[in-house]
Amino acid sequence: MARSARTILIQPEAPPKPALGEPCNGCGLCCLAEPCPVGIVLSGRLHGSCRQLRWDAAQHRYRCGALLNAPRWLRPLFVRWIAAGAGCDAELDATPGKP
Repeated sequence: MARSARTILIQPEAPPKPALGEPCNGCGLCCLAEPCPVGIVLSGRLHGSCRQLRWDAAQHRYRCGALLNAPRWLRPLFVRWIAAGAGCDAELDATPGKP
């Protein structure tokens, strides 16, 4: 099945998407494309950008707002659900567009 092209607006200062399996660098592409299981519950949507995604201008990277704002006791569960530390699993191709 062929993938369809989609335009996703991303911060120009965001790092490039890492290769599959490489550590997350906060590029945000996966969360801008669709929410993870936590994002589905908290964003109330199955498609489109996750409403929990936050841009960290100081670090020039995207961060998971759900994880940042979760109570301490809930963070381990969120880390598991968003696969934090498991490496990039976004099978997406990012092609820069024209400004």
